[in-house]
Amino acid sequence: MTGASGGIGQAVAVALAKAGADVALCGQNKDRLAATAELVASTGRRNVSYAMNIGQADAIQQTVDDVFKQWGRIDIMVNNAGITRDGLLIRMSEQDWDEVMNVNLKSVFLFSKAVARIMMKQRAGSIVNIASIIGLIGNPGQCNYSASKGGIIAFTKSVARELASRNIRANAIAPGFIATKMTENIPADLQKKMLDSIPLGRYGTPEDVADLAVFLAGDRSAYITGQVISICGGMVMQ
Repeated sequence: MTGASGGIGQAVAVALAKAGADVALCGQNKDRLAATAELVASTGRRNVSYAMNIGQADAIQQTVDDVFKQWGRIDIMVNNAGITRDGLLIRMSEQDWDEVMNVNLKSVFLFSKAVARIMMKQRAGSIVNIASIIGLIGNPGQCNYSASKGGIIAFTKSVARELASRNIRANAIAPGFIATKMTENIPADLQKKMLDSIPLGRYGTPEDVADLAVFLAGDRSAYITGQVISICGGMVMQ
């Protein structure tokens, strides 16, 4: 899985391990990746870590090949890596656009493509992509982020249609306001405004998202594919 260095990614990695999965951890921060690896190891499951540039095709293919060589199969792919480079459209630099697209969207394409070849031969697999409700409703100052997450949603639906005949499922999770280090930087007045818009009256936790990811990764969701499931306390209702 990608984005395993902390927050939602760390919670998903630990939850998958507790559910019985061996986990390959990909991220850019070595120290935080090591902390996740230690938590996974404490469950008794195997893990391997890759500190890497998440948007580089050669590195991604090499990582997937290495995991397959070590373990002989890849059953689950969780694409969770994500960054923000917020700014109003007229002030957003091309670099801010490209960085968000490379990490948030291009990495999903590259990792999914790499694991799909293996899953097709296995005739089994589950791809779980972490999108965002911002990819459904948009948000001022986040044109790049919302476009990347909306792209993940559309990508997921197309992949689900392409790979269903090989018994490979693809689904997307669209979290709302989840309390992580990334969201700590949101101004207090905006945080309060967002809280007021959540019917359940609380922010989500990484563990809330992790529970859903484990469900979509496993056999209990065997008849679910091509879906986008919002986990946002009712903030967005479709």
